[in-house]
Amino acid sequence: MRLTLNIWRQAHSEATGRMVPYRVGDISPEMSFLEVLDVLNEELTAQGEDPVAFDHDCREGICGMCGVVIDGIAHGPEALTTTCQLHMRHFEDGQEIDIEPWRAGAFPVLKDLVVDRSALDRIVASGGFITAPTGSAPEANSTPVAREDADRAFDAAACISCGACVAACPNGSASLFLGAKITHLGSLPQGQPERDSRAVAMSEQHDAEGFGGCTQIGECTAVCPAGIPLDMISQTSSDVLGALSRGHYS
Repeated sequence: MRLTLNIWRQAHSEATGRMVPYRVGDISPEMSFLEVLDVLNEELTAQGEDPVAFDHDCREGICGMCGVVIDGIAHGPEALTTTCQLHMRHFEDGQEIDIEPWRAGAFPVLKDLVVDRSALDRIVASGGFITAPTGSAPEANSTPVAREDADRAFDAAACISCGACVAACPNGSASLFLGAKITHLGSLPQGQPERDSRAVAMSEQHDAEGFGGCTQIGECTAVCPAGIPLDMISQTSSDVLGALSRGHYS
């Protein structure tokens, strides 16, 4: 396969960026999208040019590090698929592909396709934890968990914090991410003691980071590689309203 890649190049966060076209050849349909960028970078390095900066780590769709906007779609055209698991067999020989970083006010571009997603970490740090006594592990069956609650928590825990939901949202909202983190712990008995404080603190941190509000458009769930459902956003609203009705304020 031969492809033309139009890639966003930006030297640093204060620089003016632009789309730069690159032509790559000898691409196997079995290559992943990131492997194509690897091939391009090898060519650029051999020519003495600056390679394209992009985030990656496990390349197994688990860690959430990778993520670019491909032809206007976060993570690309395949549903429930991260950029690193997107293979070139889904593209046509000779195709022209636009590649851009996540676009959101809370995700400033650091270089090329790399953005600062530390805002998501700060949301988790504000309340995404439980209080548990130290010492030996408790007996596994000492705290019963209803099957429905366990399934709900498991679905929420599938969020890999990649930020695709933010990139896809026209409001730049991280509400789907927030809902997944609040629902995960709020569905389990171990998460009940901090449930009110968690919902309020994490919601306030979300807004403080500059993320937009949710208007239930649903673009976030359409690109989420973990398939996090839209109703987890409603869980956030329910938990926050419940906390405020019980007089819990930050």
